Amino acid sequence: MAIGDYEAVREAATGDDDLSAGQVLSALVLLRRLRDELAGWEPQLIAAARDLGTSWAELAPALGVASRQAAERRYLRLRPSELGATAEGRVRAERDKRAADRAVSQWARDNAASLRSLAGQVGRVDVVVREALAEDDAVALLGPLTAALGRVRATSPDLAEEIQAVSDRAEEVRRDTQTLRDNPTPRDDRTPRDGRLQDGPAPPGSLA
Repeated sequence: MAIGDYEAVREAATGDDDLSAGQVLSALVLLRRLRDELAGWEPQLIAAARDLGTSWAELAPALGVASRQAAERRYLRLRPSELGATAEGRVRAERDKRAADRAVSQWARDNAASLRSLAGQVGRVDVVVREALAEDDAVALLGPLTAALGRVRATSPDLAEEIQAVSDRAEEVRRDTQTLRDNPTPRDDRTPRDGRLQDGPAPPGSLA
């Protein structure tokens, strides 16, 4: 919005007696446009600050909120997102996604031995999977294994089926987590107070 538009709004707000009703109404229209434009800038500035390494705790006072959680929540409310049509919907969708990611990560860690055994076989034909094996966290294997599915299917259908089973099970854990969050009562016996699924380590080779 042009500086002149801002000045027109300011002059109307200060109560200039020479203004007509039409000019005041025009100023209100300009104010609405200015408010919309500024609202769009805030999440962009927050994202830029985060990209530059600014913590949520550092952002909180700049945003006029008291905590890092409040700063992050404000960003989730403001930012454009396909995750939800409303501000509350975006916040909830983001939290649901994080909860599902945590559940999948926990499942991968519980099944680390089986995942590493599978990745060791796949790594013979896929360099990305082989490199992922060097990571300490078994979660790092999930993406490369899924990405390798097409290549492995052409040369080793049986191995491809095992990769597909891993991908399907991870997606099932994700869906189960969402279902539990959508229907919190009665509480699933597998779900302790922290909300994580507790399937426990799977027997070797089963990736259950």
